[in-house]
Amino acid sequence: MSAPRIVFMGTPPFAVSSLEALHAAGIPIAAVVTAPDRPAGRGRQLRASAVKEAALRLGLKVLQPERLRDEGFLTELRACAADLFVVVAFRMLPEVVWRMPPMGTINLHASLLPQYRGAAPINRAVMDGEHGTGLTTFLLQQAIDTGDVLLQETLPIGADETAGELHDRMAAQGSALLVRTVYGLANGAIAPRRQEEPATGVRLREAPKLTTATGRIDWSWPSARVHDHVRGLSPVPGAWTELVRTDGTTEHFKVLRTERTGLSSNADPGTVLLEGSDLQVACGDGVLRLVDVQPEGRRRMAGSAFRAGLREAIRLK
Repeated sequence: MSAPRIVFMGTPPFAVSSLEALHAAGIPIAAVVTAPDRPAGRGRQLRASAVKEAALRLGLKVLQPERLRDEGFLTELRACAADLFVVVAFRMLPEVVWRMPPMGTINLHASLLPQYRGAAPINRAVMDGEHGTGLTTFLLQQAIDTGDVLLQETLPIGADETAGELHDRMAAQGSALLVRTVYGLANGAIAPRRQEEPATGVRLREAPKLTTATGRIDWSWPSARVHDHVRGLSPVPGAWTELVRTDGTTEHFKVLRTERTGLSSNADPGTVLLEGSDLQVACGDGVLRLVDVQPEGRRRMAGSAFRAGLREAIRLK
């Protein structure tokens, strides 16, 4: 069978590599569905999604429905006469959409399903201190991230790798996996299989959406856990804490990169240690060096530069 005619659905930068790879592989793309333009930046000017920008650059038709059940959109979607829908980092689809194409709808997910089902699999894997993760293509069904698996690949996670760095590697590797999946389905070379639940005693980890509360650092945690928490939220949305000055005033303070020092301290967790030129903080069982930080209302800066400007003792809570 020749390459199937597809409709691609995605919005953020993670999906761009997949769209570009499918196009480069000669797979006919009838349309690209992405989010409507939204106000962004200080001027609140309308901004197109990363996927829309890529689609226009490739000369592809773009659909931007506000509501996926809108009859006008469904009519346009049917008119595309696609054999297959391909979804990468898009919103939840109603059944009337994902059941539409004869070959079904496939999704690329940034974890080894069933582990890390949910909206933030890359962040959550790094925050949990995992040494490895993976990518899964699967057939969509109504319950989120539960459909039959098509292909999977594993990836290591570096001990100091941030979620942003892992995101970029997974976007590139996932795009190649997606192309193989589309051709494999078309040629009958892939047999879908049910997701295998973890063995007894193995924890099923979830990947719920990140919230502001998720990002807060608890300095009573072991230093290794704080380190994983920070890199799992870097560069965005960023792990955060409150900086407390000697007069009791506080300000929001982001921590964007840390290093484990191997040092110990008897100071209370959250205490900023004033010895040396580095910005170092006591944790529950050790000391972390804050490599990159962002004080409230200021740009990202080296922790050592912030330390050099300190004129008083502070703590983080």
